[in-house]
Amino acid sequence: MKLTYLGQSAFVMEFNGYNLVFDPMITPNPLASSISLDTLKPNYILLSHGHEDHVADAELLAKANNATIISNYEIVSWYESKGLKGHPMNIGGKRKFDFGTVKYVAATHSSMLPDGSYGGASGGFVIWDEKKCFYFAGDTSLTYDMKLIPMICPALDFAILPIGDNFTMGYEDAVYAADFIQCDKIIGCHYDTFGYIKIDHQAAINEFKNAGKELILLNIGASIEL
Repeated sequence: MKLTYLGQSAFVMEFNGYNLVFDPMITPNPLASSISLDTLKPNYILLSHGHEDHVADAELLAKANNATIISNYEIVSWYESKGLKGHPMNIGGKRKFDFGTVKYVAATHSSMLPDGSYGGASGGFVIWDEKKCFYFAGDTSLTYDMKLIPMICPALDFAILPIGDNFTMGYEDAVYAADFIQCDKIIGCHYDTFGYIKIDHQAAINEFKNAGKELILLNIGASIEL
C-alpha cells in the first residue's frame, strides 16, 4: 500500500490495484506545482466535504479518468448533475467496493461547494480490507465521535489527521484524537498551505513523540509504503 502526499489534504493511495485520490486541491496550490494531474489516474475520488481546498481538481480528474466520486449525498448529486459518476454515502454508512470496505464517519466541520451550494455533512473515511485499515479524517475538530471508530471498525494501521489549527484541530488536539482512535502512527495534513495554518514542524513532531506516538510529515510529492 503506497501513499503519496499531494499537498494540503490531498493524497493518492495505491490500494489493492486501484488508485484512490483523496480531497484533490492541487493546481491552485503553489506548493504543489511539482504535481501533474496526468500522473494520478484515479479510479475513485473520495471527498470529505465540499470546500474548494478539498475539491478543486475533483471534476477535472473525474472527467479525465472516468473515476467514481465517493462522498455524501449532496456532493455526489452535485457532481452527477455535471455528468460525472458517483456513489453517495452518509454518516455512519458503509459499503464494500472492489478495492475494500468504506465507512463514512462523522467530522465536525462546515461544508459548502464552490458555487455556494450546500455541501451536506462533512465526514471522514475508514477504509479496510483483510490486511489493512486506515482512517482519513478530512477536516474536523477533536470530537468524542472518534472514540466510536475502534469500536465499530478494524484496528487502524495508521490515520491521516489535520493538524494545522484555526480551521481544524491543531497538532495538540490531534494527539488526543490519536488516543481516541487507538492509533499511534499518524500522517499529518491540512497545514502550511497558507498563513492561517502554518505550523512549527518540530514542535508538532515532539508533541506526538512525547505522547509515545509517531507523526509523519511528508514532503509534497513524497511517498511512503504502509
